[in-house]
Amino acid sequence: MHFGIIGTGTVGRTLASKLVSLGHEVTLGSRTKENETALAWAEQAGPYGHSGTFAEAAQAAEVVLNATSGTVSLQALRLAGAENLAGKVLIDVSNPLVFSATGELSLDPVNTDSVAEQIQREYPEARVVKALNTVNCAVMVDPGRVPGEHNLFVAGNDPVAKAQVTAVLEQFGWPAGSVLDLGGVEAARGLEMLMPFWLRMMGQLGHADFNYQIRRAQ
Repeated sequence: MHFGIIGTGTVGRTLASKLVSLGHEVTLGSRTKENETALAWAEQAGPYGHSGTFAEAAQAAEVVLNATSGTVSLQALRLAGAENLAGKVLIDVSNPLVFSATGELSLDPVNTDSVAEQIQREYPEARVVKALNTVNCAVMVDPGRVPGEHNLFVAGNDPVAKAQVTAVLEQFGWPAGSVLDLGGVEAARGLEMLMPFWLRMMGQLGHADFNYQIRRAQ
């Protein structure tokens, strides 16, 4: 399968490298073809790794991953082009974190909206699935870094798209049953609002190798 990654940061490169290691073809997209980070990643990734613009990454892909900061996701996806996103599964990994000059954290959007919903509204022909935003990128692609059972979540309006995303997560090493479907894309609001708590926990623990486990009464 061919994946297009929108964003060349640590999250995007981590996901891209994992997908290549699984035998998938990946285009790591950036604003310009001359992006040094994307070019360097493609050079070390081997024959299945490519670099290009956001538009080139989305056009070549069967599945697109938005790995940009949530506050600039819509801008990046506009450069990718609606025609290159139409009909495709679009996995939104972003979080809309806003830090003040004094380091205080807020979210934008929050409470009554989410980045995933904004993307779905602007690109109604894309099949948006919120996933992976509740863990560190190293845990995204290697859940064994956290001992025991723990969970990921998906949210989106298209059940087939969510099943496709869940299958990709299983390739990453997430066991069947560990990925919980929260329903429609509006559930992304809660997933994005977990991030201030996640960051506080990371500060308390001193590392990012942790996750949530949902336990149900029998």
